[in-house]
Amino acid sequence: MAATATPTRTDEELTDTEREARDAEAKRREEEEQAALPYKWRQTLLDVDVTVPVPKGTKGRDLTVVIARKKLKVGFKGKEPIMEGELCAAVNSEDSTWLIDGTELVIHLEKVNQQEWWKNVLTHHPAIDTTKIQPENSKLSDLDGETRSMVEKMMFDQQQKQLGRPTSDDMKKADMLKKFQEMHPEMDFSNAKFS
Repeated sequence: MAATATPTRTDEELTDTEREARDAEAKRREEEEQAALPYKWRQTLLDVDVTVPVPKGTKGRDLTVVIARKKLKVGFKGKEPIMEGELCAAVNSEDSTWLIDGTELVIHLEKVNQQEWWKNVLTHHPAIDTTKIQPENSKLSDLDGETRSMVEKMMFDQQQKQLGRPTSDDMKKADMLKKFQEMHPEMDFSNAKFS
C-alpha cells in the first residue's frame, strides 16, 4: 500500500497553534544553523557586523582579510580561509573596516543598498528569515518621525513581497483605481493592464 503525501496547507489554513509551532521549529533550526557558522553576525539596514573568534594575541599581520564589493575572505595567512565567498549583497569596500578586539576579529561592512535586510553574510551559508527581523526598538525610536515611518514602510513592503502580497504602493494604486472607477462608472476597465 503506497503512502500518500499530505498536501501542504497554506498559512491561512493553519490554526494559530500550528502556525506558532511551525514558526518555533523554523526559529530553532535557523538558530542551530547560525550557531554552526565559524562567526556571529548582526545587521542594521545600514551595515553588517561580523565577529570571528581568534586566539588571544592574534595580530593584524597574522590575518588575511579581503573586503571587496561582493566578496569577503577571512583567514590566517598560509592556512585555509575561515570564511570566503560571495557576499549576500554589495558593500562599500572603502567604508568597510576590520579590527582585532581581544579574542575577536570584528569586520564592519557598509551596505550599498541600505534599504534591505541580508539573508546571510555569504551566499552559500544558511539564510535567515528576514520577515522575522525585529529592529532594536531603541534604534527605531531614535529616528525622527519621517525616517521612522519610511523604515517601517520598507519593512512592511519587504515582508509583503516575500509573502507574495501587495506592497503599500500596490495597495495605494489599487485604492486610487477603485475610487476612480467609482467616480467614472461609464468607463470600461475590463481590458486595462496595470504594472
